[in-house]
Formats: sequence, structure tokens, C-alpha cells
Amino acid sequence: MMRLLYFTDTHIRGTSPRGRIDDFFDSMKQKLTEIIQIAEENKVHYVLHGGDVFDRPNLSPSVVREFAQLFREFSVPVFAIAGNHDIYGHNPATVDRTMLGLLEAFGILTLIKRNDCTVLTDGTYRVQLTGQPFHYDLDKRNIADDYAVTNQTKADYCIHMVHGMLVEKALPEGVPHTMVSSLLEMESDADILLTGHYHAGFRMQHKNNKYIINPGSIARLSNQQAEIKRIPQVVLIELDKEIRIRFQKLASASRGEDIFDRSFQEEAQYRQEKWAQFAQEVSAAGIYQGIQVEEIIEEIAKIDVLDSAVKREALKRIGEVQEMEGEKES
Repeated sequence: MMRLLYFTDTHIRGTSPRGRIDDFFDSMKQKLTEIIQIAEENKVHYVLHGGDVFDRPNLSPSVVREFAQLFREFSVPVFAIAGNHDIYGHNPATVDRTMLGLLEAFGILTLIKRNDCTVLTDGTYRVQLTGQPFHYDLDKRNIADDYAVTNQTKADYCIHMVHGMLVEKALPEGVPHTMVSSLLEMESDADILLTGHYHAGFRMQHKNNKYIINPGSIARLSNQQAEIKRIPQVVLIELDKEIRIRFQKLASASRGEDIFDRSFQEEAQYRQEKWAQFAQEVSAAGIYQGIQVEEIIEEIAKIDVLDSAVKREALKRIGEVQEMEGEKES
């Protein structure tokens, strides 16, 4: 029987995200230590990471050093793909110039890159492992180009990792994403599709002995209510004559209520309400989807019924969309 452990989106960083009152650095070290223990207790043969190992491609060497030492404590090989936060400008070709690339150079983990085809074995079963790192066109082009694989190695099982925005419910227009339902009907030899990027995760999807899994991010970076309630977890995979999947929540993960500043939560809720008001005002002003960003900014300036804080929030969000679209470096 082959055993694997999968987790994703650790977003390792040296500072705490805005709104968190705990020490994010220490919290992540505790979580990773527990994941190492889970791997040991379950005698896994391989560990898989679904991307966004780091929160920035050029993270401080002192922070990387601490976590590199932790990753070395895994007694089995670690395989990972690069997420959008791991690379520059949404370009996976830059990974060799990043801290994630440095971890691979020192043999701490192995990066699965586009077109790589790695065979894992426990002496009985052979597993073909492939991966699709984040790139600019992910979730914008034909989904089969990124999410479908063929069994090139005549393996017993195929596992494919993708750092894509795979979701159960459609996201707003303009946000690239792929629906889980569309993949369930797609032809692919992947017995297990492992994804990340979408921090909330989703319920395991299973059809015709094919599995689609996103356990959610190990890191909780936002103060949204869903993130406050969510407990980070890992996935344990057993491959024998059949596939067995088990989710395990991290005991070291504190309650969301204990790590987020409540006053910050209330402020965020207020901002969200104001944003909804802004959206209504934009609609009333006749701003439509095909308009250029520069024109949107001009229209925002004309809406004098909104206070400056709401306008700043609108401009901030437009900037975030531009960054997401690859017009700025991560």
C-alpha cells in the first residue's frame, strides 16, 4: 500500500497578515511541525505540496532558513509545484530565481514542472505524478491543457497537481476560474486531481473512481467569516487495490476567533457593506463591463455621493485585479 500526504498554500512569511493578533511565523512553524508528525505517524511514502509554499518569491533568507530546516525533517521525499506567490510576474520560468527554487537547488524538495512526469513507487504500486504550476493563462485557456493528463508510464495510478482556481460555484465575471463540474466530465487519466490556490477549499468530488481534492489553505490570511470558521487540514491518501482518502484537521491550528482582531473584522464588514453600496452606485451611473479601467476610474471620480474611503477601496480593488491579470509582478 502506498501512502501520501498532501497539503497546500502555506504562504510562509516573516510577518503577520493585517488583522491577525497571533504570531503568524510561529503559528506556521507549529502547523508544519504537526504535518511532519502526521506524516511520520501514518508512515507515508511521499509528501506533496500544492503550491504557494512562500508568500513572496523573494522572502527574507532568515525566514526561508527557518522553514528549510523544518522541511528537512520530513523523512520522505517532498514534491511541490509553484504557486503564483512563489514566482515573479506569474511566470513559472522564473522559479529558479526564487526562494522556492533555492529549496530545490539544495535538495530540500523536488519541483514538478510543466511536462515533468515522475514515477513514485513503494515497491508494489507505481504512481505517475505530474503537475501544472501557476501561469498567466491558467483557467483562461482550454481546461484540458492544464487539468488533463495521460498515463504515459503505464502506472497503476496517476496523480496530477494544479495550482489553479478550481471552484464549485462560479466567481464574478473577470476572475479566471474553472468549475469542478466541468472537470468531472473531462477525459483524463488522472485518478486524483489535487488543487490549491482557492483557500477555502471544497468538498471532495468523486465520480467514476476519479477524485478532485482541495483541502484548503494551511494559512488563514483573511478575516472573512468563512476563514475564521475554517480549520486548516491535510489529506492522507492510501493507494492499494482501491483509493482511500482521509482528511485530518490540524490540532495546532487555533480557533479563528482567537487569532483575528474582532475590531478589524467589524471594520472589514463595514468596508464590505460600503463596497456593495459602491457597486450599486456604479451600476446606477451606467458603468458597464466592457469599459476600460481608465474610464472606470474617471467615472468613479464623478460619483460625488461616495466618500473618499470608498473610492480608495475601489481603486485598490482595481489594482488587485490588474495584478491578478499579470500586469504587475506578484
